[in-house]
Amino acid sequence: MNTWQLPEGIDELTGDRALAFERVRRQLIDLYADKGFALVIPPMVEHIESLLLTSNAVNEKTFKFLDPISGKMLGVHADITPQIARIDAKQSDDKVARYCYVNAVLQTKADDFYTSRSPIQAGAELYGSDSVEADVEVIGLMLESLKLLSIQPTLSLGNVGVFDALIATEALNDEQTSALRQIFIKRSVPDLAVFLSNNKLENAHKFNALMKLEGDVSVLDEALGIFQDLPKAKAAIQDLLAITAQLDAADAEVVVDLAELKAYEYHTGVVFSAYNENYSKALAQGGRYNGLSESFGRPRAATGFSFDLKFLTA
Repeated sequence: MNTWQLPEGIDELTGDRALAFERVRRQLIDLYADKGFALVIPPMVEHIESLLLTSNAVNEKTFKFLDPISGKMLGVHADITPQIARIDAKQSDDKVARYCYVNAVLQTKADDFYTSRSPIQAGAELYGSDSVEADVEVIGLMLESLKLLSIQPTLSLGNVGVFDALIATEALNDEQTSALRQIFIKRSVPDLAVFLSNNKLENAHKFNALMKLEGDVSVLDEALGIFQDLPKAKAAIQDLLAITAQLDAADAEVVVDLAELKAYEYHTGVVFSAYNENYSKALAQGGRYNGLSESFGRPRAATGFSFDLKFLTA
């Protein structure tokens, strides 16, 4: 093996690409600062318990090693969001707090969102507000970030609260719930049919309906009729109606995808992604994760987004 070769999935920026990246990085940080988001630079390595929290997906992507000084297990950050939860938990008041970051992360394997194992994750997160106005604020900032990169996005909106409300009506164990969740993440209609034939579900017809609830904003009215007897699902849909009413129609075309679930299990409500016809995958994504900071003893409502800045400046 040649000593100059990089490991598979690991890349670097040099020359004009490095200059283009740095120019955009500065513009993004200036944009976030103007919007009141404070820059934070989390450490590359933390105790493993702080990095993993409630997400098996993050666990699978985290490089782990034994600290020769403390003898404890450490991890290299694969996702910045758990670190922001820890940083926010150290604050002494309950005021709304805004954070932004541009950090290199390292993952054991690439996925559908990050095309390399060494992305540079840029993002912004808002803590301390459970209002739809907070979601609208971070969605707007995500769209503005992409436009700064000369990308005209299409916005996809969903809410995992609908799926969670359906799950709560069924007597499924953790393994069955995880399997069903993976089916929705993969958007596999055949796998859903097999699952429903092998497991007796009280609301099987509603799971089938949820898988197909995708389209323009009128889908939300249809969903209200389907889930009218599930208060938590209905509330989740009404949140999306409130968000779409407040979004500036000039910012992006909006589509609704109520079956969308994120790979990171910590999301608890509204989820969103940005797409563009020239790319085959989501370019930015985010959502609400109100339960994440409970691991640090200070529950706080939170919402945010992130994207791979290195990929988008390529």
